[in-house]
Parts: sequence; C-alpha cells; structure tokens
Amino acid sequence: MAKEQVKSTELLNKYEAVVVLHPDTTEDDAKAVLRRNREVIREHKGDIHNVDSWGKRRLGNPIHKLTRAHYVHMTFETKGEAIAELERIMRINDKVLRFQHTRLDDRISLDSYMDKFKESLAAAINREKEREAKIAAMKKAAQARRMEKAERADYDEE
Repeated sequence: MAKEQVKSTELLNKYEAVVVLHPDTTEDDAKAVLRRNREVIREHKGDIHNVDSWGKRRLGNPIHKLTRAHYVHMTFETKGEAIAELERIMRINDKVLRFQHTRLDDRISLDSYMDKFKESLAAAINREKEREAKIAAMKKAAQARRMEKAERADYDEE
C-alpha cells in the first residue's frame, strides 16, 4: 500500500494558472469558478497550494472590447489529466475571458517558486512606479517650459 501512495504522489505535476475573468464578475461568481477548479483538482488527487486575487487590472490587449478584467493566479499540484478537464470547464464558462495553465519545474518546490514569483512581481511594480514618476516629471517639466514660453511672449508684447 505504501508503494501505491508513493506512485500516486510521483504522478503529481506542479502547475501555475492565471485566469482572467470578466470585469463585471461578482466576488461570488469568482469564488464559484475557483471552487469548481478546486473540486476538479481534488478529484484528480491534487491539492491547491496558493490562490491570489490580483483584482481588476488593465488588459494588455482588449478582449471583446473590454479593457479591464479581474485576474486570479494560483499554483497547485495535480495529475496531468486534470488540466484537460479544467480547460474544458473554463471554455464553457462565460465569466472566464482567458486562462493559461503552465507546468512548473518539478525540481523546484512551490514555496520557493512563489517566493521568486512575488519578488519579480514586486520588482515589476517598482519599475512601473518609477516609469510613472518619470512620465509625471517629464509632463511637469514640459508644462513649466510652456508657461515660461508664454510669459516670455507676454513680456515681448509689452
């Protein structure tokens, strides 16, 4: 019996999923989608490691004329057959705009993967803030130049 348990855990693969939900999706609808995913993963002897809701964010490209969507990120372990069922369920759900499942390296633990992932997210957020601050400074400098130019024009008229 112990050999059967070892074999079943050997067959579990590590996955990451990003699900993009319609922006009008209520929190209850989002929880229902995640609940259904959890059921499928558990049916295939898997387990969810981490679920993060990123909230509403701008889409890189519009989907069905929508520019914002609700993002959910999750990591889990399950058998490969579960992915086909998860994707089938998401394709028929109107609330799901896009989804992506990525198999992770089995040599890296999900804890260390999530640590690196969160570090890269924090770095990306910092880069975005720096970029926005730089753009704001450039706009402010351009406005100051326009004001200075307008003042010189007023002075020259006198």
